[in-house]
Amino acid sequence: MILVTGGTGFLGSHLIYHLIQSGKKVRAIKRDHTTFDIINRVFSFYNADFHLLSSHIEWVEADITDIYALESCLEGISDVYHAAALVSFQPGDQDRMEQINVKGTANLVNACLSKKVRRLCHVSSIAAIGRAENDQVIDENVVWKASRRNSNYAISKYAAEREVWRSMEEGLDAVIINPSVILGPGEINSGSATLIATVEKGLKYYTSGINGFVDVRDVVKIMVLLMESDISGERFIVSSENLTYKELFEYIATCLKQKAPRYRAGKWMSGIYWRLEFLKSKITGKKPLVTQETSRTANNNYLYSGDKLKAKLNYKYLSIKESVNDACTFHIKQK
Repeated sequence: MILVTGGTGFLGSHLIYHLIQSGKKVRAIKRDHTTFDIINRVFSFYNADFHLLSSHIEWVEADITDIYALESCLEGISDVYHAAALVSFQPGDQDRMEQINVKGTANLVNACLSKKVRRLCHVSSIAAIGRAENDQVIDENVVWKASRRNSNYAISKYAAEREVWRSMEEGLDAVIINPSVILGPGEINSGSATLIATVEKGLKYYTSGINGFVDVRDVVKIMVLLMESDISGERFIVSSENLTYKELFEYIATCLKQKAPRYRAGKWMSGIYWRLEFLKSKITGKKPLVTQETSRTANNNYLYSGDKLKAKLNYKYLSIKESVNDACTFHIKQK
């Protein structure tokens, strides 16, 4: 039996669907009061009835910050996919990310060692890889350095990944993936869906940054391929294409039959905007749409290489155009 953490999230939902379709037995962790909204939407994208297929999923209420609950969840488990994490660029979420991303991962790998789990796939992030100097291409060999360019999220994912490397030294058979920005159908109020909704409302400005992007279905397939391979003790950047944000917004606008943003928002304008959002959040109590961290990222150039993975698995990615088209089509159907 396979255990999936983060099973009610975007990536975890696609993973669970793929595992069930492959005939796997799945046990998935959910927290108290967590809804099945995302997994229901993801299954609907595949024209699958979540309520019908949910009989193939053994749901267990647990929190990854509770090691005793995790040890109970791991009874009879052979393989673990660790996709649970808090992704946030809000300043006030630093402590929660430390608890969930770092302590939670430490608890999980310790429990896996204790229960002699066969194999673990840890979903890290490109944020956990060091930033190359002078906008050079980033690969798995880039060394992490303390920097203002590292967000609190990046720091938490780097620390979480170190817990996995430590567990490997203690005997856990594991593999790590570092996905770039994950796009695809299934989200509504977060991730790529937020970008789609923003363009749909008539976005006029774009930032000058570059980032790596990948479709959620590619990430899931690669996770399974790595777990079923004899590859162990390695990390892999999972990224399809490096795109400017301008190009990404143009893809979205074309799919939505909307006008693409025409005006470039440089660092100066972006700086004003995130400060205005901060003041607005103080008045309304709502989280700002743009923070200092997201503003900084959107104006920097990060180029990623997925050559190592391609060489190991001979894998061909979906194009980002196709990913955006599917995400936009799904978004329109959900309205």
